[in-house]
Amino acid sequence: MTTYRDLDEQEKKELQKFPAYVSLLARGKTGGLDKKELQSVIRFTHIKTFSGNPFLSAFFADVEKTFEKNMRDLDATLPQNKEEREMMIRREFGKLEPICKKLGRDYAREIMNSMKSYAKQVSKAHRNILEYFIFPMPINGITD
Repeated sequence: MTTYRDLDEQEKKELQKFPAYVSLLARGKTGGLDKKELQSVIRFTHIKTFSGNPFLSAFFADVEKTFEKNMRDLDATLPQNKEEREMMIRREFGKLEPICKKLGRDYAREIMNSMKSYAKQVSKAHRNILEYFIFPMPINGITD
């Protein structure tokens, strides 16, 4: 089975951007990334390195090394307009598809599941203080 370690260096570099793109896409209402969101996704990336699926440990170890720089670089170069930003990120996902197809089915599935958890984490990181004051505990359908 082909895994992250079997990819060439350029493919690895491109795949390492996947969590950053997912985080920026999950960002929410407007373009740009605030400090709280950046700190949250950096922390989440670090945690994933040692607590995520061992199958992906090499991938997340490399992602962690470049994640903050990738986030800052991508956030600075992507359009700030939400629709334009989303369209550009989705185009970049299209470029990652051939790389993901090289990976074994189980490995690719694990990466996709992990990216879904990134999206969920980032969307939760942007909750405002009023929401926490009114709904201090998560309530399905209201705060999720």
